[in-house]
Amino acid sequence: MGGVTVPLPRGDGSAAPRLADLALQAQVSEATVSRVLNGKAGVAAATRHKVLAALDVLGYERPVRLRQRSAGLVGLIIPELTNPIFPAFAQVIEQVLAGHGYTPVLCTQMPGGSTEDELVEQLEERGVTGIVFLSGLHADTTADPSRYLKLAGRGVPFVLINGYNEAVQAPFVSPDDRSAARMAVRHLVELGHERIGLAIGPTRYVPSLRKAEGFTEALESMLGLSADDAGSFIQRTLFSVEGGQAAAGLLLDQGCTGIVCGSDLMALGVVRAVRARGLDVPGDVSVVGFDDSPLIAFTDPPLTTVRQPVQAMATAAVDALVEEIDGNPVQRTEFVFQPELVVRGSTGAPRR
Repeated sequence: MGGVTVPLPRGDGSAAPRLADLALQAQVSEATVSRVLNGKAGVAAATRHKVLAALDVLGYERPVRLRQRSAGLVGLIIPELTNPIFPAFAQVIEQVLAGHGYTPVLCTQMPGGSTEDELVEQLEERGVTGIVFLSGLHADTTADPSRYLKLAGRGVPFVLINGYNEAVQAPFVSPDDRSAARMAVRHLVELGHERIGLAIGPTRYVPSLRKAEGFTEALESMLGLSADDAGSFIQRTLFSVEGGQAAAGLLLDQGCTGIVCGSDLMALGVVRAVRARGLDVPGDVSVVGFDDSPLIAFTDPPLTTVRQPVQAMATAAVDALVEEIDGNPVQRTEFVFQPELVVRGSTGAPRR
């Protein structure tokens, strides 16, 4: 039994896998593996999936007769890949799309490269079935929303993540940015911080605007500040490490002992600025990020952050798009997901 082989080509040209290898990987019998590979009936869908996954994991090509025909191409347009939250979203979106039988086409807007409008045009030329926009121009309040109205008019289904424009009739998926800012401030206030700052991106972006609103409301209700005084503790900068570092310098000059950030990358910039002054995180200054990007738990110190529910948001966005593609329109509204505060080592009580 152990010496039986399956005539499957391997990408590196090596010998075909043994039934025993696949059975061990999939945790099923060799007879079951044989039935799946020969396209026989009588195998549960979940078991069949395990055997096919075993082929993928062991690096063997699936037999042609077992390869699923694509239901169509779906474009995914993201701003860039340097911020780890965007690849995290892309990975989940692509996985969920593949689960529905669609082939994802990743389009990244690099500096000097194609614009969002140009990418949409290229995707349409390739006959995509639908498009997912992540943190695109729909999040920019100064951008003309008519591009999305025209896209809808051409019959291309789409869904938009992280941003909202009431002029666009489409499904939107967002985290609750106001709540994210409030829970970050509440955490710092409960630790004993009284001077808290916010390092955030440009005002024209919907997530920045909402976080600033939540931050202001939190300082008013939790620390008794006026709206004007609360606003003076907001520094608008670039969504980058360098932006966070620049904003932190001004907030530290204002005596802030706690700083909330619009992204994890900005938070890393704040940590850099604090240390450049010979201060300690969290001994002298506590820092809270936003996103809970991959690997952020392994920074020094591990970063306290507000986690975007990436899995839930990405799944909801793809499910909504698939419904649209299938001719079952979902609500033309914004689906808002609750973020989660993840407390790690970058926050603590202020020195007295």
